[in-house]
Amino acid sequence: MNIAYRDKRWFVFGRVNIMKEHKGMKSQDVAILLFISHYCDGKYKVSQIADSLKISQSEVSESINRSNIAKLIDSGSKTVFRHGLYELLVYGLKFVFPVIPGHIVRGVPTSHSGPPLNGLISSSSDQFVWSYSKGVARGMLIKPLYRTIPVICNEFPEYYELLCLVDALRIGRAREVVIAREILKERLLGNGGK
Repeated sequence: MNIAYRDKRWFVFGRVNIMKEHKGMKSQDVAILLFISHYCDGKYKVSQIADSLKISQSEVSESINRSNIAKLIDSGSKTVFRHGLYELLVYGLKFVFPVIPGHIVRGVPTSHSGPPLNGLISSSSDQFVWSYSKGVARGMLIKPLYRTIPVICNEFPEYYELLCLVDALRIGRAREVVIAREILKERLLGNGGK
């Protein structure tokens, strides 16, 4: 087999397979992996994800490429490696995509202020929201993993819950983090995912 590497390209039998450089994960990669793992694991189309999440097809494609290189998805079988995703969420997310709460804004509740934690934890402490002019709550601003998330969360309630749990891992206190970890473990790994 003839393989040559030149100008960041692999040449195999005259066919060019462009290998893009991995410059690190982006926050939308986590949002896309969560969406795939819940709604279309093993059978997604880039156009379907792009339309659903209101992200361009090129961004989705590049995200899947980064996740493939990071061993979080198998782009061939279109399957998310759920254990790897869970480990990233639980052990790395708050360090890679930290949260600093901002000023009080109107928006969509997240972290312990949103579902499912708001039904499990009664808290009169700080409320957190993603900024959204049509939001129904007021709280401290939290930057979502991707800017379109507040707009689409009503369309995908289970996905919204996953994102709230992820934000609890990013910003929550010890009790909230423990509960969020357990719920995420059940939802991501409960069906014997990879």
